[in-house]
Amino acid sequence: MGEPFYLLFITVIAIVLLLLLVMRLKIHAFVSLLIASAFVGLGAGMGFEDVLNSIQEGMGGILGFIAIIVGLGSIIGKLLEVSGGAEALARNIVQLFGAERTSWGLSLTGFIISIPVFLDVGFIILVPIVYALARKANKSTLYYAIPLLAGLAVTHAFIPPTPGPTAVAEIMEVSLGWVIIFGFAAGIPAAILAGPLFGKYIGSKIDVSPPEFSESGKATEEDKWDFFIILLVILLPLFLIVNATIFDMLQSNQMISGGTFWLNLIQFVGHPFIALIIATLVAAYFLGYRKGFSGREVLTFSDKALAPAGLIILVTGAGGVFKEILIDSGVGEALAQTILAYQVAPIVLAYLLAVIIRVTQGSATVAMVTSAGMVAPVVSEFGLSAPEKALIVIAIAAGSTILSHVNDSGFWLVNKYLGLTEKQTLQSWTVMETIISVTGFAMAILLYYTVV
Repeated sequence: MGEPFYLLFITVIAIVLLLLLVMRLKIHAFVSLLIASAFVGLGAGMGFEDVLNSIQEGMGGILGFIAIIVGLGSIIGKLLEVSGGAEALARNIVQLFGAERTSWGLSLTGFIISIPVFLDVGFIILVPIVYALARKANKSTLYYAIPLLAGLAVTHAFIPPTPGPTAVAEIMEVSLGWVIIFGFAAGIPAAILAGPLFGKYIGSKIDVSPPEFSESGKATEEDKWDFFIILLVILLPLFLIVNATIFDMLQSNQMISGGTFWLNLIQFVGHPFIALIIATLVAAYFLGYRKGFSGREVLTFSDKALAPAGLIILVTGAGGVFKEILIDSGVGEALAQTILAYQVAPIVLAYLLAVIIRVTQGSATVAMVTSAGMVAPVVSEFGLSAPEKALIVIAIAAGSTILSHVNDSGFWLVNKYLGLTEKQTLQSWTVMETIISVTGFAMAILLYYTVV
C-alpha cells in the first residue's frame, strides 16, 4: 500500500504517538494502542472498513487464548495469596536452605511464587519475612530483599503462565511449552546473578534497616503440608504443558507414532487451557475448601482475582490489534525487507525495540505487547522454527525488564516498602532489573545461535 520507507516512517510516528498518549496525556495503554493502530492503518492507505475489520480480528484472535490463561492463572494466584500459602512456601524454603544460604532460598521462593502471583502482590506478601531475616541477622534489608525481588522479577518476565510472556507468545504464535523451557534456561542464570550475588554486593554497600514490624511466625506442621501442596499447584500446569511439548517434538521427529489414545490424552491435558483448569481445581480444593473457606468465599476470591486480570487482558488484546494492523497494512513485510537488507537479526531487533519502549514509558507490559506486535509480522516473513520464535519471546521479555526507573510503578513499590531514597532505589532495584535483562538476553542469544 506504499513504499517500504514510507510505511516504516508511519510506524515510527505511531510509536511516538503511543508514547505521547501514555506519558504526556496519561491515556490508558489500552486506548492508546488502539489509537496508534488505527493511525498506522489509515496512514498506510487502508480503507476505513478495513481498519475496523483488522481491529476486530486482531482483538478477537488473541483474546480467545489470553483471557482464559490469564484468568485461570489469576484465580490460582489469589487462592495462594488468601490461604497463606505464599508465606508457608517462603518459610519452608528459607528453613531448608539454612541461615548461611538464606538469600538463595529467598531467590528460589520468589522464582516459584511469581509463577501464579503478580510480582507486586508477591513482594507485599513476603516482605515481612525479609524484614524479620534482616533484623535477626543484623544485615541490610537489601541483602535479603534483592534476591527475593530477583526471583519474582525473573519469573514474572520469562515464564508463562505469567501474563507478559504468555501474551508475547500468543502474539508471536509459539507454543507456551517452548517459552517455559527457554524461560527457565535464561531465567535461572539471571536470577542467580541479579539475586544472591548482586544482593550480597549491594547489601554490603547500602545499609538499610528494616522498618518496625511484627515478628513472623515459625513454620508449623501445617506449613510443611502446605509446602508440598503449593508446589503441586504451581508446578503441575508447567509439567503438563512442557510434557505435551516434548511429546509433540518426539512425534514431529517421528521418534514416536502419533494418533494413539495416550498421546492424544497427553496433548489434551498438556494444553494450557486444560492444564490450568486442573491446577485451578486443585488449588480451589486444597487452598480453598481444605483451608475452611466456603464455596461462596472461594467464588468471591475468584471474582476479585479477575478484576486486575481484565486490564492485562485488554492491553494484550490491543497489542494483538497492533500486530494485525501491521500485517494487513503491509508494514510488517516492509520491516522484514529492511531487516533483510541491513542483515539485522530478528532477535536483536526484538530486544532493542522492547528496551526503547520500556525505558521511554515505563510499563513492562506495554513494552512487551508493543514490541511483539511489531516483531511478529517480521518473524512470519523469516519462517523461523518454534524454538527460534520462543527465544525471541525471551529476548522481548528481557528487553522489557531493563532500567526500571521513576516512570515504572515497580520502582516506587520497592522504594516505599524498603524505605529507600530514589538514589538507593536506582543503585539497587534498577541495577538488579538491568542485570536480569542483560543476562536473559545473553542466554537467549547463546541458545539462538548454538542450540536451535
